[in-house]
Amino acid sequence: MDKKAKRILLSTFWKNGWIDRKDRVLTGPDFEYAKSKGLMFDPISISHDDCVAAIVRLVNETPVEAVAKGFVSSLSRRRLDWRSALSSYVIARSIPDHHYTPVVSGTHYVDGKPAAHSYVCGICKDCRYGVIGHESYEESDLNVLNFERIKWGGVRHGDILYTLFDLREFKRCEIPEPTADDVDCLNGILSVIESSQPDDYPGALEKRLASVVKSSKAERQVIIEILASIGVLKPGSYDRPVKGRNDWVFAEYWRGEDGYCRQAVEEYFGPYLSR
Repeated sequence: MDKKAKRILLSTFWKNGWIDRKDRVLTGPDFEYAKSKGLMFDPISISHDDCVAAIVRLVNETPVEAVAKGFVSSLSRRRLDWRSALSSYVIARSIPDHHYTPVVSGTHYVDGKPAAHSYVCGICKDCRYGVIGHESYEESDLNVLNFERIKWGGVRHGDILYTLFDLREFKRCEIPEPTADDVDCLNGILSVIESSQPDDYPGALEKRLASVVKSSKAERQVIIEILASIGVLKPGSYDRPVKGRNDWVFAEYWRGEDGYCRQAVEEYFGPYLSR
């Protein structure tokens, strides 16, 4: 990854926090340089149906072993963009080729009466929790998606535009074989999960993962979300209390007593497990 282009991308969106939308510069020589290195992009417009069709093609062209290797190889190198695709792939695998079928996703009220509705695709919504498909994406900014992908490992897993973008970008990557440090890190993560207290919430797991993977808090949160989205962190029940407002999507109902799903771990990480 070109270091200058990466710096341009990151500095477009972040300086001790998010840069206000009106202050982001997506033109000029720096933008053109980052674009030439494949890290920044012109806006994209794509329909739901074309987006889904492209996702289905990419899933058929991508071996599960490739995205699993990308996740493991990312752990010691902190190539967070490599790890994101495992989640996108597993989510994409559950999305059938279909046409946009609208269902109401929200209602705006005026004086207590419904004034307007918002819609998403009902087939996307029903194929699995967390999947969101809009009828069309007009002049959508791929740069913020790539920023989130590179800085944290992706935060919009389940949005079909991100799914498409993530899988396309992963296909361009040359993923090296995992090192011994990567494998040790993976097995360390599984050991930490296994040693969780029965009443641990995802937040407690995030803190404990700091001992085995070099990362920021946000990076660890995304690792947990990825593992939950692929069924490694599988809630034993969805009828559980949650602690106030939080940003968890796939991991919200996981508790320490659930540990990890050995079948899912074997499917994705079998070659890298300590025996």
